[in-house]
Amino acid sequence: MNRILIVEDDEALLRGLALNLELEGYGVLRAEDGEAGYALLKREKPDLVILDILLPRLSGFEFCRRARAEGIEVPILMLTARAEEADRVRGLNLGADDYVAKPFSLLELIARVGALLRRARRGQAKALLDELRFEDVTVDFRKHEVLKAGRPVELTRKELALLRLLASHEGEVLTRDELLDRVWG
Repeated sequence: MNRILIVEDDEALLRGLALNLELEGYGVLRAEDGEAGYALLKREKPDLVILDILLPRLSGFEFCRRARAEGIEVPILMLTARAEEADRVRGLNLGADDYVAKPFSLLELIARVGALLRRARRGQAKALLDELRFEDVTVDFRKHEVLKAGRPVELTRKELALLRLLASHEGEVLTRDELLDRVWG
């Protein structure tokens, strides 16, 4: 299950967005100010951030700038009342992946969330290993071939895909939902 962090100081809007995203099957993390949201981003590592600009304690612009400066590549969708062209350009130049002005269409916002998550998954898939070697084992993921001491080892496509995903994320914890989503679709 993809997890989305919503950083929004309007409590009613935050509740409404969270409810609708949960109904779409997303896990939701919530913060009502920029500092709390940034702490959640660092600690929980969500799959996507929906970020207001006009936030107490840390603006959405500064949140985005800081995240990108630290190498955090999570997709960020700015959702804000600031609809001026200069604000949109600034947000995108600071590293936001999308910018939606309030008032907004809920269906369009949910579609944009889905598109950003799909794009992020495609980017992650490109980072997967092409080959793995350890002891006397060689795994060539491009050729779907596994050799142990020079002899072929039979693995199903799913077993090979799971091995590739796990080897590509060495030292990381992947949830059951991530495994199911990325290997079984």
